[in-house]
Amino acid sequence: MFLEKFYITTPIYYPSDKLHIGHSYCTVATDTMARYKRLRGYDVMFLTGTDEHGQKLERIAKKQGMTPKEYIDNVVVGIKQLWKTLNISYDKFIRTTDDYHVKTVQKIFKQLYDQGDIYKSTYEGWYCTPCESFFTEHQLVDGKCPDCGREVEKVKEESYFFRLSKYQDRIIKYMEENTEFLQPNTRQNEMINNFLKPGLEDLAVSRTSFEWGIPVEFDPGHIVYVWVDALSNYISALGYNSDDDSLFQKYWPADVHVVGKEIVRFHSIIWPAMLMALNLPLPKQIFGHGWLVINGGKMSKSVGNVVDPNVLVEKYGVDAIRYFLLREIAFGQDGNFNNEALIQRINSDLANDLGNLVSRTVGMIEKYFNGTLPETQSSTQFDADLIETAKNIVPKVEADMDKMMFSDALIELWNLIRRTNKYIDETQPWILIKDEAKHSELANALYNVTESIRIISILLQPFMPNTPELIWKQIGIEAGELTKWDSAKQWGKLPKTLSVKKGNVIFPRIDMKKEIAELEEAIKASQASSIANQEKKQETKKEQKKQPEVPSEISIDDFFKVQLKVGEVVASEKVEKSDKLLRNQVKIGDEVRTIFSGISKWYSPEEMVGKKVVVAYNLKPRKMMGEMSYGMLLCADDGADKLSLLTLDKNDIPSGADIS
Repeated sequence: MFLEKFYITTPIYYPSDKLHIGHSYCTVATDTMARYKRLRGYDVMFLTGTDEHGQKLERIAKKQGMTPKEYIDNVVVGIKQLWKTLNISYDKFIRTTDDYHVKTVQKIFKQLYDQGDIYKSTYEGWYCTPCESFFTEHQLVDGKCPDCGREVEKVKEESYFFRLSKYQDRIIKYMEENTEFLQPNTRQNEMINNFLKPGLEDLAVSRTSFEWGIPVEFDPGHIVYVWVDALSNYISALGYNSDDDSLFQKYWPADVHVVGKEIVRFHSIIWPAMLMALNLPLPKQIFGHGWLVINGGKMSKSVGNVVDPNVLVEKYGVDAIRYFLLREIAFGQDGNFNNEALIQRINSDLANDLGNLVSRTVGMIEKYFNGTLPETQSSTQFDADLIETAKNIVPKVEADMDKMMFSDALIELWNLIRRTNKYIDETQPWILIKDEAKHSELANALYNVTESIRIISILLQPFMPNTPELIWKQIGIEAGELTKWDSAKQWGKLPKTLSVKKGNVIFPRIDMKKEIAELEEAIKASQASSIANQEKKQETKKEQKKQPEVPSEISIDDFFKVQLKVGEVVASEKVEKSDKLLRNQVKIGDEVRTIFSGISKWYSPEEMVGKKVVVAYNLKPRKMMGEMSYGMLLCADDGADKLSLLTLDKNDIPSGADIS
């Protein structure tokens, strides 16, 4: 039987000794999609791995008195263990130090050189070692890396260059003709408007100032630029340009590369250009997901705000953490990690809704029928709506999953869970048991609830792979025909005389107040350990930072001189010849004002539209970039290159309302 192929990848991860919950988010989402496709009958290849070359790793290993490979070998063990802990079902794990990958990259480099797409020249410019990225002067932000905000180094060295500019127009045309290629659409708009249309420069693709990388075979003094090396993994893992390329012939082009938004540029511009030069098909889709942030800032080992997923899994179990990551955040957008939100989700959705549904259903069947339902059953007036809801759930979940809208798919699934709980309240089994004449209705009601639980358990499998089996044990079924994906589309598959066996509560409720304190302590202990392991140079810099001066106090009268109002951003655009400014059209009551704001590093124009913001309304107008700006949008700034707009958490406050 022919199976449709599905090839999905995560980025290959930089081998850090402390992968945090943000890294886990991407891999859990990719695993969920891979599991879903397998359940639908696809022949799936799920690739992940580690990106093991570059100057940064060479420096870290040297400081620890190790070779780069020795250092990385130790770290990779921990990464693989984390993926095992999170139940990641990858089919292949690639390391860019693997011999077959090295050979493939060297062949790719040589082919591009032979056909004139790579040439030798001299590179002079700025290089960010942590990001392994080259930047021109105008791309820097305040003289620092535009991606991570850290210091850059002036580099001048002989280098090979890839003719990236040659493929600029082809990439623009491809994106404009294939609107699903880069998702969400805001990412595609950003790449076209911010990088492609302003013009691409040829890319330096070799280095000579350090040694830890893949040697250019025909010029051993050079090593291949780490991003050319890393991106090639998606085809080298399949045996491209090797003696056995059967996997490449079978699975390429990839159906989707799942990547963090900070590396979308490499995957949607450099990688397509390389593939075009190699005359290979482009991946069908690149999905750039958002960040999992803490207090508005990206998780970073260097600032000590990382959350160790091992801590969370140890306390709450892997399925609870997977559920939280997939349900709490709309995939593609940034989402905030919050201890209270995590425990609230566990209590509300998992304990109250799902766990309680299974527990009380099995408990009633045991109590009222000694664990086995009788065959004779009669319907109730509430059956039709529950059955209709269950029959409609699968196509809704499938539609969301096919678009990688994991949160929406879970919302649909929880609609069925809550509808089933409501059905119990409607049929009132505890009342029916009191009237022997109604025992047939009681058996029917409990059968319907259990059948709904069966369907729910099937649809849970991609998201929470451990939980369905725990449910199946309690409702008396085994993995097989009754648990296949397509069987969820059919109502009434359970035998009428089903037998159940009550087990442990799947998701016990958590004492919020007590647990928050314990969780915060556990996270702090993990973060303290991470900070303690940072390089001495970084610690010294922190100690040398000056403490901010305490601002002088003002009176309440001074404060009331500033008039704050609610504004709604109705339009926004980047300002030409400015790396920082957005020109915003802000509706304040009946008027629309032009307000400039230096926030383009943190917010795209598309993100701004529709936001309810706080406006300093009575500021004196000032001229910016030749135009007048009438007010100021208030932001929070932590002084460490992180900025967040002050917005309203409720949308029912009208624009123009006073803030006091």
